[in-house]
Amino acid sequence: MDKFEEKLARARSGESAGKSHGALATFERTRPFVAVQAIGIARAALEFATQYARERVAFGVPIGQHQSIANMLADMAVDVECSRLLVRKAIWLAATGRSFEQAEGSMSKLKAGETAVRVTEQAVQILGGYGYIRDFPVEKWYRDSKIMTIFEGTSEMQRRVIARTLLEA
Repeated sequence: MDKFEEKLARARSGESAGKSHGALATFERTRPFVAVQAIGIARAALEFATQYARERVAFGVPIGQHQSIANMLADMAVDVECSRLLVRKAIWLAATGRSFEQAEGSMSKLKAGETAVRVTEQAVQILGGYGYIRDFPVEKWYRDSKIMTIFEGTSEMQRRVIARTLLEA
């Protein structure tokens, strides 16, 4: 085995990276930046659905005044804010050179990706039929959000990383 192959084998095993665990540690540090995209999609869908709920009138009042719609918007807002805070923490850790001891990168990507899917799905519900047609941006955000649970590690993989971190602590 030549030196290149030795280094490649060590990098794959995480041996040469010390605490970092090679390529997986790199992904852990880049995942929050994917999560930022997911939050952008979720926030756009939340803002659009909120504005629609203010303007669309049903039964004589804006639909946002109906409890079921108001509850959906509230849940969407909480999910977006929780995701945003997890991502901020992970990016702060990366920017300050601190280690991701609790799989914060995976946590942020998992939460933000799934939030984007859930929030865009709820936005489609709030808009009704309009949420599904191409004349409104929500249908595109809905389609775009799904990649956030696949790209740079599926949600299932993120859960595996998080669980392994918890169990090995």
